[in-house]
Amino acid sequence: MNISKPEDNTIETDSPKILSRLNLKKTPKRLALLDILINEPAYLSPEEIWVKMKKQFGKIGLPTVYRNLEELSKRNIISKVTHSNRQLYYYLCKNQSHHHHFVCLSCRKVEDINFCGLNELAKEVTQKIKGKILSHIMQVNGLCKNCLEKKG
Repeated sequence: MNISKPEDNTIETDSPKILSRLNLKKTPKRLALLDILINEPAYLSPEEIWVKMKKQFGKIGLPTVYRNLEELSKRNIISKVTHSNRQLYYYLCKNQSHHHHFVCLSCRKVEDINFCGLNELAKEVTQKIKGKILSHIMQVNGLCKNCLEKKG
């Protein structure tokens, strides 16, 4: 399901419109979760999202947060970020064109990488393994320029 704006291939940043296009109920909690991710330039853990939502709603269960994150992830609205600490995080990427991510492990900023080596990988898989690639996800972890400069 693609909910991008055709003119610039970026995702819509109006939570009610996103949910309408996905035919999902516009519940206050689902809208709040989307708004948190839309306004966050870095990735967040489900627990961090839950803490932010508890400030707004008082009582909300962590399973509700997980369930909504998984639903939005399945529909390609948010991206999963796998950290080297083996914890799963979530990020709303506004770029809907084919790309990959560079994830700063220090400040958590996520940057787009407009490079894909799929053709070379497909050749390797086809020739050496005799297999066929059905999908791929590439995430590059490291330190961004600002964090590198801070480390000196």
